[in-house]
Amino acid sequence: MKKWLIGAAVLTVLISCKEEDKKEESMAMTYPQSKKVDTVDVYHGVEVADPYRWLEDDRSEETGAWVKEQNKTTEEFLSQITYRDEIRERLTEIWNYEKVGAPFMEGAYAYFYKNDGLQNQYVIYRYLKDGDPETAEVFLDPNTFSAKGTTSLGGANFTKDGSLFAYSISEGGSDWRKVIVLDATSMKQVGDTIKDVKFSGMSWKGNDGFFYSSYDKPEGSELSAMTDQHRLYYHKMGTPQSDDQVIFGSTADQKYRYVSGSVTEDQKYLVISGSTSTNGGKMWMKELNIPNAPLVAVVDNFDTNTYLLHNEGSKLWLVTDYKAPNQRIVATDFSNPTQETWTDVIPETEHVLAPSTAGGYLFTEYMVDAVSQVKQYNYDGSLVREVKLPGIGNVGGFSAKEKEKTLYYSFTNYTTPGSIYLYDIKEGTSEVYRKPDIKFNSDDFESKQIFYTSKDGTKIPMIVSHRKGLALDGKNPTILYGYGGFNISLNPGFSVTQAAWMDMGGVYAVANLRGGGEYGKKWHDAGTKLQKQNVFDDFIAAGEWLKENKYTDTKHLAIQGGSNGGLLVGATMTQRPDLAGIAFPAVGVLDMLRYNKFTAGAGWAYDYGTAEDDLEMFEYLKGYSPLHNIKEGVSYPATMITTGDHDDRVVPAHSFKFAAELQSKQAGKAPTLIRIETDAGHGAGKSTEQQIQERTDIYAFGLYNMGYTELPDVKSQVKM
Repeated sequence: MKKWLIGAAVLTVLISCKEEDKKEESMAMTYPQSKKVDTVDVYHGVEVADPYRWLEDDRSEETGAWVKEQNKTTEEFLSQITYRDEIRERLTEIWNYEKVGAPFMEGAYAYFYKNDGLQNQYVIYRYLKDGDPETAEVFLDPNTFSAKGTTSLGGANFTKDGSLFAYSISEGGSDWRKVIVLDATSMKQVGDTIKDVKFSGMSWKGNDGFFYSSYDKPEGSELSAMTDQHRLYYHKMGTPQSDDQVIFGSTADQKYRYVSGSVTEDQKYLVISGSTSTNGGKMWMKELNIPNAPLVAVVDNFDTNTYLLHNEGSKLWLVTDYKAPNQRIVATDFSNPTQETWTDVIPETEHVLAPSTAGGYLFTEYMVDAVSQVKQYNYDGSLVREVKLPGIGNVGGFSAKEKEKTLYYSFTNYTTPGSIYLYDIKEGTSEVYRKPDIKFNSDDFESKQIFYTSKDGTKIPMIVSHRKGLALDGKNPTILYGYGGFNISLNPGFSVTQAAWMDMGGVYAVANLRGGGEYGKKWHDAGTKLQKQNVFDDFIAAGEWLKENKYTDTKHLAIQGGSNGGLLVGATMTQRPDLAGIAFPAVGVLDMLRYNKFTAGAGWAYDYGTAEDDLEMFEYLKGYSPLHNIKEGVSYPATMITTGDHDDRVVPAHSFKFAAELQSKQAGKAPTLIRIETDAGHGAGKSTEQQIQERTDIYAFGLYNMGYTELPDVKSQVKM
């Protein structure tokens, strides 16, 4: 097998004009026909044409034929890239290492997730809690769920005594799930399969039954039709699903698009949250040991975000951004839990708080310029210690049950594969529990955080990672990744695919844009609705910084993002087609006038607003909507759009329509392709085989359109 340390630095290939002409001739694009229809919508008196509306029908034979022809065109293009197979081999080799998750305790057993290397899905193993991990047995193997490995494990939850195990499965990547219950001792299914469950966890009430959430099955396509009324159900074991009781969300006068219910660790309370969008929500609690107990309102408005962290009897510890954009921990009592009674336990700081509990303590993870800092507190808010971490990066897992004496946490950054550490809760000491054996030498690579200035003067952090000794000659193949929305933070974390890119000489840059959660609610709000342009400006400024500082140039820069990040890439490439040579919008929200017409899209209005709101909001959305800002006569970057045929979160119609419009108007010679994965959804649950092949195609497409006829030689890329 080839050793594949190939290196970083400029992938400069001198190609003569004659050779370039031959390449363009051999790769000349003829796209499948995308018919246009006379469909027009009227918003606030303004007519807007939608000629590819027919592609929204994911059940039609016509759409199916279009998908087949587009995939054929994309495959024909990619198959001509001579080093495509070599990239796949290298990705496969670096991917092929044992990946083991941290143990978690349930009943008499310790459980953990493990992938031998190239298994399509992670397997759950277990061993006796006081036993030897080497004796672990397979508890549940999702690789047996389907022949192609495209049915994946979703949520999972044990009863308090560990005797019953409920888990959900996703088929083909859909958000619609089935819930199955196992007897943990015999590992045999008990009861019926619960069907048509969506956006839900499972939370047990004793061993009698569990709570879950779902929508009514929509009329029309289950993958694209609106799902607007979320409800909380209770399933009693031994009864049919048709008898499941609606606990919350049945009233027609108040729609909740997102409802969840969870039972406290002591089994005393049911906690219910209900919201109409992805930000802000109400919260109620109910005593479970009192028949017909009423719901008690903890938060009765949609203005803030609050959740229960812990309780001791009736005393409650809540996490909230009420009067604290960076979040704080407050205490109150169930007898009168409203906001007026809250008292600070851990006050708000200048850094964003993400707390957890373990072994009788509070643990607070703070995000300091997108990297982790952890502190340990008593429940009264007194500081025990700052936890010494293995380095600068991102941690996860400072959580355990109340009686546990140890916990496991993970540590990673962009150049360090995730390792697991065992932490003694009382003593505050860490020791390595497991480090992966991977064919990637972290010592050869480096990450550094820089701050650049956006259009309006705001300082934006970005982490740039690459091989040490990189020559800054302005021609390094570079991927700039961003998201910028929904209060989601991009924390440093190791990825096999990113490692492979850096090992092939690439630079990987992640910008922490406004709209995310890196600096709290104000940072999030600064990238929403009528301020959404800030996000695109931040991303554009990141690309300019990378070029000005000689990491790369336009030809060698690729911009990448998924979901809301797909919107980011689509808006950036239509506003600034000269910024980057390559664009990778993945599962993107690309039609900003109709996003709220599909599945649960209406719930994204906090971030986006809707075209129906008012004339100003409509004009703003239309002004940046990627689909509506593709212009005739413009040379757009080489683009490969990616989506999945089972994506029922951001429906593939966004990508279909964007591809058809871009193909019809692209003025330059750069290819415009769409790659549609079958039996795949928004991303979660993709098989290893699917992930490797998709990333292979992305890297092959990117490097080819940067001008490379072969993969780079590491020795020519690094300053000696």
